[in-house]
Amino acid sequence: MWIWNEANWPNFTWQSELINPLLRKVQLNQGRLLGKMETAETDPKSIELDTLLANILNSSAIEGEQLNAFSVRSSLANKLGVSESHQYPTSASSDGIATMMVDAIHDLDSPLTLERIYQWHHWLFAKPEPTYNNIRIGMLRGNEPMKVVSGRLDRPTVHFEGPPREILENELKQFIDWFNESRNDSIMDPLVRAAICHLWFVTLHPLDDGNGRITRALTDLALAQGEKYSIRLYAMSVSILKQRKSYYEILEQSQKATTDITAFIVWFLNTLNITISDVLDEMEQTIKKTRFWNINRDVKLTEEHKKVLNRLLEGDFELGINASQYQKVAKVSRATATRHLAFLVESGCLDKTAAGGRSTRYVICK
Repeated sequence: MWIWNEANWPNFTWQSELINPLLRKVQLNQGRLLGKMETAETDPKSIELDTLLANILNSSAIEGEQLNAFSVRSSLANKLGVSESHQYPTSASSDGIATMMVDAIHDLDSPLTLERIYQWHHWLFAKPEPTYNNIRIGMLRGNEPMKVVSGRLDRPTVHFEGPPREILENELKQFIDWFNESRNDSIMDPLVRAAICHLWFVTLHPLDDGNGRITRALTDLALAQGEKYSIRLYAMSVSILKQRKSYYEILEQSQKATTDITAFIVWFLNTLNITISDVLDEMEQTIKKTRFWNINRDVKLTEEHKKVLNRLLEGDFELGINASQYQKVAKVSRATATRHLAFLVESGCLDKTAAGGRSTRYVICK
């Protein structure tokens, strides 16, 4: 019934004619992302800090756990050597999860070992809470069957069952050996390797708890080993959280299927491409804002001017802003709004659209 029962498990196969176009698309966007980063007037360390924070928070949210974002951010800043004006108190928990994330993204040359996975698990549960009492931290799960279920207690729906405990050590050894050896496989595409890593480890489900978060950290490690710079600019967990329903559906579908994992790789690459495309859009918006403020740095602007211009630069008014909207955003009178708009047009900050009368709108100068 389960993929790990297949006779040729874990010899995964996939249909290259469906995978290759997606690979080219993701690789192109990775290159575009790195190119944008070079032209952006931003601190790479600060961007990495924001990215890793988003990855941690969203990976935990996928499992329904909400972390203290301020505490985790301070822990990450300490690990990355980023100085921040407002330092929030850290905790053993925030320090642990930050250490795990930085280890996954930065320590690319150390081989994956069972001990390293155990260490990540210890960091993930660095400060045991009362709810952790029954979790074996830093060791494999117990002898009871590992099942993912939903529905009534007396009539549960079993979505997945992991390999039994008696074969788990050997299964995990196969995975770890493959992970270390496949990095140097010239035929294996790094993105396909990351997708296989994700599906394989979460299918083994070797730990009592935290399997999803460890899986996503391992996936980030695999992605970083394939392209160690772009991974610091995007957080795949953000897109997985947005598509959580389809994420669990594709996992269940794949874990009940054969070792042809084309469908999962397609889902993985599409999700990765969405992730990078979203970051590219955000970066383009940031570059646009930076360019605009550099061009207009000598214009004498009021706080009301700046507030409205920032809203326009952030894309809040796709068709442009009219006098009535300006009045509401800036919290000024109708006459003042009209006067401000005229000033911004004269100063070269805004363009007046061709439509006249009540349809008149104002857009950022190109």
